[in-house]
Amino acid sequence: MPDVDLFRLLAGLVLLLMSAHLLGRVFARFRQPPVIGEIVGGLLFGPSLLGLLAPHAQGWLFPRTGPAASGLALVYQLGTLLLMFLAGAQMRAVFSRRDGRTVGLVAVVGMVVPFAFGLGLAPFLDLGRVVGPAGDRAALTLVLACAVAITSIPVISRIMLDLGILGTDFARVVLSVAVLEDIALNVVISVALGMVNDGRHDSFGAAALLGVGDGPAALVYHALAPLVLFALMAAVGVAVRRRTAVAGRRAGGVAVQLSAVLAASAGCLFAGITPMYGAFLVGLVAGWGGAVRGAADAGDEPARAVHTFAANFFIPVYFAVVGLKLDLVHSFDPLLTVLFIAFACVVKAGSVYAGARWSGCPPVRSANLAVAMNARGGPGIVLATLAYDAGIIDATLFTTLVLTAVVTSLMAGGWLERAVSRGQLATDRPAAGEPVAVRAGAA
Repeated sequence: MPDVDLFRLLAGLVLLLMSAHLLGRVFARFRQPPVIGEIVGGLLFGPSLLGLLAPHAQGWLFPRTGPAASGLALVYQLGTLLLMFLAGAQMRAVFSRRDGRTVGLVAVVGMVVPFAFGLGLAPFLDLGRVVGPAGDRAALTLVLACAVAITSIPVISRIMLDLGILGTDFARVVLSVAVLEDIALNVVISVALGMVNDGRHDSFGAAALLGVGDGPAALVYHALAPLVLFALMAAVGVAVRRRTAVAGRRAGGVAVQLSAVLAASAGCLFAGITPMYGAFLVGLVAGWGGAVRGAADAGDEPARAVHTFAANFFIPVYFAVVGLKLDLVHSFDPLLTVLFIAFACVVKAGSVYAGARWSGCPPVRSANLAVAMNARGGPGIVLATLAYDAGIIDATLFTTLVLTAVVTSLMAGGWLERAVSRGQLATDRPAAGEPVAVRAGAA
């Protein structure tokens, strides 16, 4: 890499990292999700501000092509993988049998109904205006459905941690439902991305070796591949857990965990699945197996090392690059954004409320669950960036989906803070002998 390109890459990383951390702390001080501050930190250096005030300087510092752009894209991709790894690791030990009815009904009604409404939304939209360069309207429809139904585990966990309610029954129900939703929706996202990537890697991967073309065969393949991979990863996780339990040692150190993330991601690419799904499964299996406890477990040094480095470098840079990509000057459609946010909030919150009431929850608790599950946060942003990078959606819909994730996260934080101040969650307590949900990271 030429010196000038290396300078631009390093200077850009420094600016993005510092601004992301600074504004993330500012947002955290005001009890708002730090991830939003990290996005705003990148927004300052994108076309929305620096590009508007000094377009030549912005274009020189953050070029769209060339070695510097490739280097920043690599850091961005690694940030995606580590974010999904940590998100999967945070899903352990949140289920309780006594919450089974509530969790089951809220998960089914609160996910299936919004997803169905998202699918039904497509015929009423002019998809030609928001479809990306890939031109795949079926994949776009799946992305829209996921955007309506998705819930953020990291952001809502961080909000409840800051409010001091992460160890309550309410938090356990929210996180249990979110785990089930995220596993199911990650499969759908993988299918959507696999449908688009088929045409890009026609001579590479398992699909090419098996002779899978377009049409129904491709749809079946990309629907089954994530499920088969999930089953294989679960089997490996059980085997590793039993072996390490017998030997009385942990599953591995930093190198083992990171190697597993990279290997699973590479395997997903070969299988025609988005690599972030492999990273998510590694975190999920490692978390359930006890290998990754997150930052809250002071006894697991390798896990803390992975979590600390990722949360302080790769993940803030990832969200800052998301802000860097946002163009609120040329790619912001106020009417589309307002209508989509309103539609997504009404459908998602209404479905969760209905599921909670069906399970026997009182109205106040049902309303709190509805607003908490409406936060899209990090997963909503990851969905938007993956779809945008794959060419499924255009810049306008990308901006709308990111703003939807930001607005719904802010709404959830404000609502739950008022619920705590009114004593609506004061009766919730951790069940005796049950583990407390893991602390959320910077995502």
